[in-house]
Amino acid sequence: MLPHRLQLLGQGRPARQSQVAARPLRVRTRPCPVQQRGRAVLARVSTVKRPESFAPESISWDEEVAGYNFLSKEEEYVNSVDEEDGNCPVYIDREGNIINVMCCDYGFRSNSGRLYQEGYGKIPHSMWHLAWANFAQEWTQLRRSFRYDEYGKIAAVNPPQGPLGKASYAAGSAVVRLFSRLDRWLEERRLFSALLPEALPKEVFDTKTGSMTESCKQIRSKLAQLKLSNKAVWDREHAREAAGGGVDTPWFVKGIYLSLCVFLDVAYDNRPLQRFWFLETVARMPYFSYITMLHLYESFGWWRAGAELRKVHFAEEWNELHHLQIMESLGGDQLWVDRFMAQHAAIVYYVILVGLFTLSPQLAYNFSELIEAHAVDTYGEFADANKELLQTLPPPLVAAQYYLSGDYYLFDEFQTSLSGSSLRTPKCDTLYDVFINIRDDEGEHVKTMAACQDFSIMDDLEVRRETERRI
Repeated sequence: MLPHRLQLLGQGRPARQSQVAARPLRVRTRPCPVQQRGRAVLARVSTVKRPESFAPESISWDEEVAGYNFLSKEEEYVNSVDEEDGNCPVYIDREGNIINVMCCDYGFRSNSGRLYQEGYGKIPHSMWHLAWANFAQEWTQLRRSFRYDEYGKIAAVNPPQGPLGKASYAAGSAVVRLFSRLDRWLEERRLFSALLPEALPKEVFDTKTGSMTESCKQIRSKLAQLKLSNKAVWDREHAREAAGGGVDTPWFVKGIYLSLCVFLDVAYDNRPLQRFWFLETVARMPYFSYITMLHLYESFGWWRAGAELRKVHFAEEWNELHHLQIMESLGGDQLWVDRFMAQHAAIVYYVILVGLFTLSPQLAYNFSELIEAHAVDTYGEFADANKELLQTLPPPLVAAQYYLSGDYYLFDEFQTSLSGSSLRTPKCDTLYDVFINIRDDEGEHVKTMAACQDFSIMDDLEVRRETERRI
């Protein structure tokens, strides 16, 4: 049944047996026939129970894929899977544990636009090709946003308050109706192409019912129940400041920070996942701007002492990228207006931080410390307020890949305040664990940003150099 090239480690490749525990197993997210379970894929399943016979030693080597995979003799286990409702990928961590991951990954982008999915790692096309392809895709989504009134979804969870709010909502609704009618008029005259509702991704489409899979409906229903109170977040921030955990900052930096926070409270009230996606899109920019400036100073021959710091900032950006992709997998980037605001805000934020770093690196780091401290308060409040519901949901695949793969290099690299036995080994069994991990990640970013301002980062890096790394 399985390809003849699969061999047991004990029969032909004994030298590789010692490497099993040091290398993570990964499962692609595309549907696949059971015959392929000997490759880097396991059949999708609704519920998975780890067989008693499964162990890290029960691994086979596939020369074509060049990776460790399930033993072909696990036939009875895999064949016992009910494939009729087979929509949930599973993940195998470095210890050989089977982790149920979320069945309903429904971010706007897929394939090469997402980590660890098909096409991930491919070389991009030219800038002009990418720009045109993205414009064509977003143009269609912009038309859909008016024709099918995506903005009504925002109004449903965040109804207008007071005369001013009701007036602005009424004006907005009128604009949506106007553009919707204009789009239909242009389509009828064949000036615009025909527009249909967006089809469901194949990963969540049930071919028997012609609609979304039942498991995905249940997950989306639970995600829609998640709440975040703006007042509770501010109360938590004020309590932190009263306890001595505030960030000393110049008034103009504080003003920019408060403006951003007020915007988030208004634009993303009662929409926590969309708020988090916006935050994580913007949160990558500081580290990109720091790398830009440090690299520029090196190229000019002005300053080369920041080379190791660039590595830390890259690890921080890599961490925020995974936070971003987690929020995408939860549907945070579904609406066109959210993508438009977040991506343009990110570019503006990048330019501002490059300017701040040019004037004073300490100012740039100070602003990031403010943002990261706010993120700690926000994620902490969200996790506490939704703990019971989050504990009933599995983690997204990208979260399992990041926190359970066993590749600790970049994960340890951004946590400059930790070393040796204090290094974190987070668990990732539920969505609650994921948000606790993100909260703690942001806390480490706060410490690093503070250390970059008082120059204690040099001592942290010195300790890092003298400490044996995890592998």
